[in-house]
Amino acid sequence: MIKILIIIPCYQEQNNITNTIRLVQKVITQIKNMECHILVINDGSKDKSLQQIQNTGVNYLNLPINLGIGGAMQTGYQYAQKNNFDVAIQLDGDGQHKPEYITKLVAPIRNNEANVVIGSRYIDKQGYQSSTLRRTGINYFSWLNQKLVNVKILDATSGFRALDKKAIKIVCNYYPETYPEPESVILYALHNLKLKEVPVKMKARVGGVSSITGLKTLFYMLKVTIGTLFLYIRLKSNKNDSNI
Repeated sequence: MIKILIIIPCYQEQNNITNTIRLVQKVITQIKNMECHILVINDGSKDKSLQQIQNTGVNYLNLPINLGIGGAMQTGYQYAQKNNFDVAIQLDGDGQHKPEYITKLVAPIRNNEANVVIGSRYIDKQGYQSSTLRRTGINYFSWLNQKLVNVKILDATSGFRALDKKAIKIVCNYYPETYPEPESVILYALHNLKLKEVPVKMKARVGGVSSITGLKTLFYMLKVTIGTLFLYIRLKSNKNDSNI
């Protein structure tokens, strides 16, 4: 039976985290032929997130300081590797990702079609589609990734993802820190992993505030672009050196 770890990163999500966990718990009890476990990473939250996580009774790790989404997820991936999970799934704590798509994300991995599966809002274009400004940024990163590594991912910023053991091993060694989703497409492609998108519907966040709003979106795009280019250059250089 395939062993799945559902990693839920949480930072300042006191308005969402309990409902997110309860919904995941409900869904996984109905999934057959997969052994599903939940791990919540409390990323140094200063609100009541930790208490609410503890009240649900799920397994969790409490980071004493805020590492950001990259550090929180790498912690979860390292846990998955240490405990020999077959697949690790990122499902964000803000309630936007629907856990009923878990089996859909895992299917291409089970069928040996992909090492990394990304839940995409923009294949069927149903459900919450984000703001116009953020969609512009998402389209830009899709274009950038295609130019650099010839991999077209429509929803490059989607954090709803499933990784197999090969991908988990790679991200345990290195994972982008602040906004890892677009950069990690480069990481996977240059390690010759197979990527696949599957259509999903997402919801708008119910409570709390996104960390990327207004002019921060432009700063985000600039920062991720620089990070992506540096990662691409470093990995290509390492690859060329190894072929000498």
